[in-house]
Amino acid sequence: MSRLFAALVLAVAAATGLVASPVGTSEVRAAAPGLTIVTDARYDVQPEAHRVRVTLDMVMTNRLSDTKTQRYYFDHAFLSVLPGASAPKLTWSGSGAPKATVSKATSAVTNLRLDFGARLYSGKSATYRLVFDIVDGGGKASRQFRIGDSLVSFPVWAFASDSTSGSTVRVVFPAGYQVQVASGDLPAPTIAADGTVVLQTGSLKTPLTFFAHLVADRQGAAADTTVATMVGDTPVALTVSSWAEDAAWGVRVGDLAGRALPVLAERIGLAWPRPGGLTIRETVGRSSGGYAGLFDPATGRIDVAYDASDEVVLHEAAHSWFNGSLLADRWAAEAFASYYARTVAPDLKVAIEPGADPDTIPASLEAARIPLNAWGALGDGARPTEDYAYAASLILARVIGQRVGDSGLRAVWADAATGTGAYQPPAGADGSPATAPETVDGPPDWRGLLDLLDEHATTSLDDLWRSWVARPEDLALLDARRAARARYAATVARAGEWQLPRPVRDAMRAWRFDDANRLLTDAGTILAERTDIAAGAAASGLTVPHTLQTAFQSPDGFATATQEAQTELEAIARYDAAVAARPVRTDMFFDVGLWGTSPQADLEAARTQFASGDTAAAVVSAGNAASAWTNAAGVGRGRLASLGVLLLAVLLAIVLGGIRYRGRRRARRSTMTAGGSGFAAADPYATLAATPDRVDDIRTGEPGARGAEPD
Repeated sequence: MSRLFAALVLAVAAATGLVASPVGTSEVRAAAPGLTIVTDARYDVQPEAHRVRVTLDMVMTNRLSDTKTQRYYFDHAFLSVLPGASAPKLTWSGSGAPKATVSKATSAVTNLRLDFGARLYSGKSATYRLVFDIVDGGGKASRQFRIGDSLVSFPVWAFASDSTSGSTVRVVFPAGYQVQVASGDLPAPTIAADGTVVLQTGSLKTPLTFFAHLVADRQGAAADTTVATMVGDTPVALTVSSWAEDAAWGVRVGDLAGRALPVLAERIGLAWPRPGGLTIRETVGRSSGGYAGLFDPATGRIDVAYDASDEVVLHEAAHSWFNGSLLADRWAAEAFASYYARTVAPDLKVAIEPGADPDTIPASLEAARIPLNAWGALGDGARPTEDYAYAASLILARVIGQRVGDSGLRAVWADAATGTGAYQPPAGADGSPATAPETVDGPPDWRGLLDLLDEHATTSLDDLWRSWVARPEDLALLDARRAARARYAATVARAGEWQLPRPVRDAMRAWRFDDANRLLTDAGTILAERTDIAAGAAASGLTVPHTLQTAFQSPDGFATATQEAQTELEAIARYDAAVAARPVRTDMFFDVGLWGTSPQADLEAARTQFASGDTAAAVVSAGNAASAWTNAAGVGRGRLASLGVLLLAVLLAIVLGGIRYRGRRRARRSTMTAGGSGFAAADPYATLAATPDRVDDIRTGEPGARGAEPD
C-alpha cells in the first residue's frame, strides 16, 4: 500500500550570498553572518485562486563593523524559498525602489534576488516585506502543491539567515477546512473568531531545520460517475465520487477498478461476493492510519486518497474478497489483498512503485517487528508497527503462494467461502467425496487458514507460522498440532477404507488436541480389535460383517464401536467353542442326549447371523450349539436312566396288577363255596357285606350295620 505523502526536500539555505563593499574601493567581502534575517512568515490559503500567498515580514540587520578606512554596507541579498514561488514583490517604508526577482528555479528550491533599493550600513537594521505566491498548476495527483476548494496540500518552510534564531510561521485556512499536520512538527490548529483555521509556531531556535506538510479538506461539490463491469456472469455497478475540481481522478480510478475486478475474480477463483456494487470515494486518506485506502465491507465503500497510486486502487478492489467475511484476521486479509494487487498489476499495465516490492523486511523496520497475530485493528498501532506488518504480511503471502500455487490457493478460497473445513473424509475410489462436505462456522482465523493451506500444499506451512504469525503463547499450540497431525495421519492410514468419525475431525479443526488424542486412542484400540476380529474370523471360516465399520464411523465417540467389537470377539469365541464341542464320533448316550436339539443348525445360524451383523444373535446360537454338544452325553445318560426307571416302574405295576388280579379271583371262588348257593357269588352285594367298614346299602341308599346281611 503506498504512502500518503512522499518525503519532501528541506530547504537548507536562506539569505546567503550577501555582498558588502567599502566606499570607494572594489573590495568584495562575504557578508554572512554579517547580514542576518529574521522573518515572520504567514501562509494564506486562497483556494478560489488555487494558490497560497506567502508574506514574509523581514528584519535585516548589518552585523559588520566599520573600520577607520572602510565602511561596509549591503544593497542586495539572495533568499531561498519554496519551489514554484512566483510573482515575488519586495517593499519597505523607506525611499528607493526595492525589488525581488527569480534568480534561479529548480524542482527543489527557488532562489530570489532581493535588491534593497538603498544601502544597509554597518550596525543598521531595516524592515522589508516580501510577498510571493505558490500556485497549484495542476498535474499529478501526488504533486506537492494541491490548492483547491475540497483539498489543500502543501509544504511549509521557515525563513532566516544561517545560524539565526527567532523566526516564526503562521498558516491561515478559510473557515470549514479540517486540517492535519501530515508530517513535521507544527502545533495543532485552532479556530479563530471568524472561523478561520490557524496553525502557528512560537519563536524558532533553528528556523532552517523547520519543515511541515499540511493537508486539509472540506466538504465541497462532488462529481459522481457510474462504471458498469462484469465480474464473471454478474453485472457490477461502480459509483465513483471525486471532487468536482478533480474529475480526472474519477476517470482514472473508475476505469482501473472496472478493468481490475473481473481479472481479480478470475485469479482468486471466486464469484462476485457482494449483493451489490461498490462506491469509490476520493478522500484525503486520514482515516486509514496514513495509508491511502480504506475498504468498508458493510457498506461496500472504498475511500481512496487523492494521491493514491494505481496499486492502492487494486489493493482496495481486492478487499472486495479479502475482508472479514472470507478470512477472519486482519493480517491475512491485508496480505492477500496486496498479493493479488501485485499479481494482476502486469495484466492491467499497472506499474509498481520502485522500491516498494522488497523480498525482505527493510532494516529500518526491524525494530518494529511483531508477530502478525499481534497486529491490532486499523489505527491502533504506531506507524512503524503498521509499516512492518504491511511489509511482513505481503512477504508471507508471497511465500505461501510459491508453496501452494495458484490452483491450491483457489481451492483454499473456495473452501473458505463455503465454510468447508480441513480434515475432510477421504474421497471414494472414484475420486468422489465420501460424504457431503463438513462445514464450520465463520471464516477461518490463523488456525483454520493454516489447516486449509496445509490441505493443498506439498509441504506443511508450520514453519512460516512460527516465523511470521505466532505469538510466544501460540507456539505450544503449534507443537500440539504438529504431534496431533502426525498421529491423525497415521490413524487415517491405519484405518484404510474406514473413515474416522466426525468428532475426531471436529476436534482437529477446532485445535482441541486433548480431545483429538483421546479419540485417536480409542480409534487405535478398535482398529486393533478389528485386526483380531479379522484374524479370528478367517481362522474360523466366518465372514466379517460391516457392522463394526458402521459403528466405528458413527458420531457417538466410539461407544457403539467398542461394544460391537467386544460382541464380535465374543461371537467368534462362542463359535469356536461350539465347533470344538462338536464330536467326531457319537454313541447311544450322545445320540439320546441330542433328542429335541439341532446344534448343527444352531451353528449354521450363528455363521449366518455373524455375517449379517446380528452378532448378539450369533452369540446365542453358537452358545446353544456348544451347550447341546457339550452336554449331550450326560443328558443322554440321564434320559436313558430315567427311561429304565420308567420301564421298571411299568413292569412292577404290571406284576402288582397281576398279583392283585389273581387275589381277587381266589376271593370270589371262596365266597361261592361258603354260601352253598350257586347264586351267592353272582351277587355283588355279597362282597360288600364282607368289608369291615361301614357301607351304604347301594340298593336302598340306607345305612347298614357292619357284618349285617341284607334282608
